[in-house]
Amino acid sequence: METHDHSPPPGANEPTPHPYDQEPDRRGSTFLWGGIGGGLLLVALLFTHGFGLWSAHAGAQETPALVHQGERLFVPEGSALRQQLTIEPAAAEESSGIVTAAGIVESDPARTVTVLPPGAGRVHELKVGLGDRVQRGQLLATIDSPDLAQAYADFDKAAAAALLAAKSLKYEEEQFRIGAAARRDLESAQNDNAQAVAEYERSREHLRAMGGAEDAHGEARLLMVRAPAAGSITALSTAPGTTINDDTQPIMTLADLSVVWITALVAERDLPRVAPRQDAEISFDAWPGRTLHGKVLFVSDVLDGDSRRDKTRIALPNPDVALKPNMFATVSLRATPAKRVVLPSSALLMNNDRTSVFVEVAPWTFARRTVQPLLQEGTQVIIESGLEAGEKVVVRGGILLND
Repeated sequence: METHDHSPPPGANEPTPHPYDQEPDRRGSTFLWGGIGGGLLLVALLFTHGFGLWSAHAGAQETPALVHQGERLFVPEGSALRQQLTIEPAAAEESSGIVTAAGIVESDPARTVTVLPPGAGRVHELKVGLGDRVQRGQLLATIDSPDLAQAYADFDKAAAAALLAAKSLKYEEEQFRIGAAARRDLESAQNDNAQAVAEYERSREHLRAMGGAEDAHGEARLLMVRAPAAGSITALSTAPGTTINDDTQPIMTLADLSVVWITALVAERDLPRVAPRQDAEISFDAWPGRTLHGKVLFVSDVLDGDSRRDKTRIALPNPDVALKPNMFATVSLRATPAKRVVLPSSALLMNNDRTSVFVEVAPWTFARRTVQPLLQEGTQVIIESGLEAGEKVVVRGGILLND
């Protein structure tokens, strides 16, 4: 009889292996090579990009555009600023020999009179107005003055006493001649007469000093204020009805404008080139095309505290009174030529309220210098102070240093 074996074949009951279980060595090698490849890739990236970035950053730090050395600025070699800066020595040019200054017309103090009232009182009548031209001795004002009234009273009493003393002396002289009077009586009469005459002369001089007339009577006995000189009324500080309590208070100013002063305000830098008797040409805004010639009368020894200018005076005749006080003028004085520093206007930099330039104090080393510009002529600027001729200055591109 045929026998059948129903047992499973060898290996039939064993579980099916997982693919990874079939090739464990291959799986391990896959992870190993993947980690090594990623690491090499990272190193390559760092080497290529990271080192490159580091090299570029290091190169930027090697040559800075500008180096601060305290208050100085240094432009190192290789800086792009060297190509953008223009450095030139400050030029010196000779002036024309003409000192120009602003001027003003003033009255001559020696020809200006302050009119004071001879006494206190009330202004009765004003005979002139501001700007009027008067002659010497002309009546300016009348004042009803108690002081004048007292002077007239003293004068009247002195005149009466002198007249009585003269009569008494004549009588005593006649009596003495016929022997009816003693010598002592005659001498007493002579003494009384002398004292009366002296008092009369004193009161008359006082009346005359106050402007009173000896033969005036009634309403004519007013205080007369007369012009002490010919001229124009340039100031008036009284009016009819005004009470004057202080006889030292001016009531008007009288100026003789037949000769006037031209006061030139000369800058300090020009003073060494200005001297008395120097020729001067004066022009006026009010009279275009009219130029007057004169000579410097004197140069003041004291500068004006506000303008820091010297008041140099020139006397000019003014017969037609065309030149009026406080009129503006331009004065040109002929002086010895002088050298002055000139820069291109592009060299100047505004620093707050000051004007400055950059001066080269060493090769490619600059320091800021404050200067005082005087006058601009086209593209050139005259430097009054702060810079010497020949000093090297950044004339173009200085704004790059300023930033």
